[in-house]
Amino acid sequence: MSGQLPPGAWPRLHDLGRWIGRGPFAWAFRVRVSGRSRVPAHGPVVVVANHSSMVDGPILFGVLPRRVVFLIKQEMFRGPAGWGLRRIGQLAVRRGAPDRAPLVAAQGVLRAGGVVGVFPEGTRGAGDVAQAQQGAAWLARTTGAAVVPVACRGTLRPPGSGRRFRPVVDVLVGEPFELPAEKGRAALEKATEQVRDRLATLVAELDSKRSASGEAR
Repeated sequence: MSGQLPPGAWPRLHDLGRWIGRGPFAWAFRVRVSGRSRVPAHGPVVVVANHSSMVDGPILFGVLPRRVVFLIKQEMFRGPAGWGLRRIGQLAVRRGAPDRAPLVAAQGVLRAGGVVGVFPEGTRGAGDVAQAQQGAAWLARTTGAAVVPVACRGTLRPPGSGRRFRPVVDVLVGEPFELPAEKGRAALEKATEQVRDRLATLVAELDSKRSASGEAR
């Protein structure tokens, strides 16, 4: 199992972080998870999730059933927080600049049978979002990993609202799917669009369910 984390990660600290994410940290919310069993129990997986607020990452880190190595913007890796993120196996990504090192490290995690998480909406600017989505598709295609879309809603406070006591947060795990193995830029763009569509469809499904139950996005 330790090979499914990047070099330098501490597996026990990673597992402690997961416990905090689904225990003490998640106590501030009423977290409802649907479809957790859809995450393949074995083999390489690329998790692609939407990103509404900074809270999404820790919650997903805790509630997903397997160890996940997330690609996180480099700005989060400052000071003690950066030391902790590296020790629990997270990978820093530079925004707005080509950066193959974290993708190569993520590729190694997947080839060892691990799980890598990508937040396509977690960067600023259309260019950064496109790079993140292409990175997810590239990782899945080069390693044969299954792609699992995950939608998370409820962590973002609605505009104009005050502080909320234990708001309902929903996590919906979609069906895993595989991307075609064709080579070339056109094939990568097609695969990227497939990832984007699957995630957007899942987020819309969760929004519809929350709207029907009176919950805010």
